[in-house]
Amino acid sequence: MAKILYTYTDEAPMLATHSFLPIIQAYASTAGVDVETRDISLAARILAQFTDRLPAEQQVPDTLGELGALAKTPEANIIKLPNVSASIPQLKAAIKELQAAGFDLPDYPEDSDSDEAKDIRARYDKVKGSAVNPVLREGNSDRRAPASVKAYARKNPHSMGAWSADSKTNVATMAEADFRHNEKSVILEADDDLRIQHVAADGTTTVLRESIPVLAGEVVDGTVMHVAKLQEFLKAQIARAKADDVLFSVHLKATMMKVSDPIVFGHVVKAFFPDVFAQYGDQLAEAGLSANDGLGGILAGLDKLENGAEIKAAFEKGIADGPRLAMVDSDKGITNLHVPSDVIVDASMPAMIRTSGHMWGPDGNEADTLAVLPDSSYAGIYQAVIDDCRANGAYDPTTMGSVPNVGLMAQAAEEYGSHDKTFEVASAGKVQVLNKAGEVLIEHDVEAGDIWRACQTKDVPIRDWVKLAVTRARASKTPAVFWLDETRAHDRNLISLVEKYLKDHDTEGLDLRILAPIEATAFSIERIRKGEDTISVTGNVLRDYNTDLFPILELGTSAKMLSVVPLINGGGLFETGAGGSAPKHVQQLVKENYLRWDSLGEFLALAVSFEHFAQVNDNARAQILADTLDRATGTFLLENKSPSRKVGSIDNRGSHFYLALFWAEELAKQTEDAELAAAFAELAGNLRSNEEAINSELIGVQGSPADIGGYYKVDEAKTDAVMRPSATLNDLIGSLSV
Repeated sequence: MAKILYTYTDEAPMLATHSFLPIIQAYASTAGVDVETRDISLAARILAQFTDRLPAEQQVPDTLGELGALAKTPEANIIKLPNVSASIPQLKAAIKELQAAGFDLPDYPEDSDSDEAKDIRARYDKVKGSAVNPVLREGNSDRRAPASVKAYARKNPHSMGAWSADSKTNVATMAEADFRHNEKSVILEADDDLRIQHVAADGTTTVLRESIPVLAGEVVDGTVMHVAKLQEFLKAQIARAKADDVLFSVHLKATMMKVSDPIVFGHVVKAFFPDVFAQYGDQLAEAGLSANDGLGGILAGLDKLENGAEIKAAFEKGIADGPRLAMVDSDKGITNLHVPSDVIVDASMPAMIRTSGHMWGPDGNEADTLAVLPDSSYAGIYQAVIDDCRANGAYDPTTMGSVPNVGLMAQAAEEYGSHDKTFEVASAGKVQVLNKAGEVLIEHDVEAGDIWRACQTKDVPIRDWVKLAVTRARASKTPAVFWLDETRAHDRNLISLVEKYLKDHDTEGLDLRILAPIEATAFSIERIRKGEDTISVTGNVLRDYNTDLFPILELGTSAKMLSVVPLINGGGLFETGAGGSAPKHVQQLVKENYLRWDSLGEFLALAVSFEHFAQVNDNARAQILADTLDRATGTFLLENKSPSRKVGSIDNRGSHFYLALFWAEELAKQTEDAELAAAFAELAGNLRSNEEAINSELIGVQGSPADIGGYYKVDEAKTDAVMRPSATLNDLIGSLSV
């Protein structure tokens, strides 16, 4: 039987699923549509790696692998909610929780000297960082703001901080020796099998990756960040922030770039506290306290050291002597340098731009900021937006245009597929990429500690990406800009392929352009201020950046974007928007039984999932569910039933009730299916007449702590009870039948 698979993930989206999924399943059943969950939470992904250590009753299947295989088939219909992209601290926390719950899991090994340690680390590395997206994204990305969402944002504008022409906020990025400047790129003429090796200065050769199968037409890149130059750059920026009296912050992507960016983050921590690491660095390393894990991890481990108080005082002096640090939580003393995954560039930079170019300082007040993005590949787009706001003021959500995105991401395209080919260089020499014949395709001179990486972009996804861009440009009658820089090696190769594959399509009458990212940003924001839309056609990283940057400015959040992934083999992946997995929302629920997660992304994804199901399976009722859900979502927005932030008002659970009510009323009004209309007319009437009682039950539980039995692996019965506290609503939904 054809079905929709709804992913069970982590944190706030997982909690929302406990409330919303029973409604989805009840409504879907009236059209004969089976909606099943697949657990791809961090906890489930960890447990799936260690079935050989666990008794049968604790073993879980590899559901991510199952979904990955399904994504390559025409039958796929997958709704993907945001999941934890685990940094090392998050991974360790999840392991600790599972161990405490009775699961016989090994600790994450800091070193992998023995074969057993290497095996354990390799298993954990499979779930570290963004392990989910590369598996499921067997298609390219089409992200845009639905008309109903855009209309709502214009009528109900979110707050935008005013900009001053005197703002000292800026982006700092490397001018040489980084990934962007050292990039080399080749297009493979035939299928091949590549090898990556390190040749030391004394001639010793170490194979870093024995086999990388590649296909004809595949684009392969290699690049290196020279750490000596990185250290010089960081030292200069710390001094600059101090001299300019602005906050110092670093913005990386330690979740997706899960090998390279934690290393870069560690260098930032060391650069900020040079005296501490000069005096105590060896001792910290011996204790397993790594700068790569952030200041928070080091401070938490100092209690175990005999001179821990002395080292802590040295860190405190470093904070006092340095520039003011941007804060994640000034009340709790959590700095920008505490956890590598706390400040993620694609979310943190637009939030800063939206807030007058400010971040929060240690005094709890906003202040101008020096945003440090070491690699210069894409840093310029943020500087371009900052310069525009400094010159022209904040954007106006009531009039501004939109920047939808067509993103090249299928089959682990570009940098986000580089983690298994990223290495911290052991000694001076060369890193080489060789083909099967032994010919050197790419080569870099390296020094000890340099960060070298390679990535691949297959030809079929590139062709599909160009096709999707043309399709979207024609459908929306909107200019489409390929954000590609001819002075960058990878982009030069992509430009040649884009120009080649555009000839396969009818482009007459379309405005299609190729512009370098900074010029593309300037073109797009000029149109934004005129209320005009511009499609950004980008690679994988810029897809991630742009689908946060522009929606956060336009809509107040990226979670309200419609995110469709037409899978290359004909199936559909429907993502519920960006916005992360919202750990602070979970903390609020546990503290006061209030969940402010906004499920609008789930509503949007579900509608297009039903539509896809209807088309593939010739199911008229599924199409009715899609059409009525779309209209109900419009009503939901106009009636302003999204969760607020305050206890005593409707939260995520209340928003699900209102969506169910508006959806039932739309189904009752539709005229295509009288039997369906009759069933939902009864439900709609009962929901409407019990509105006060249901709200009383939903809001009445708020204000006191909630027990969900865990964080990374919750107790499902307890969580059901917390997330479905209205017996009246539960009974009415449970009574639905056609």
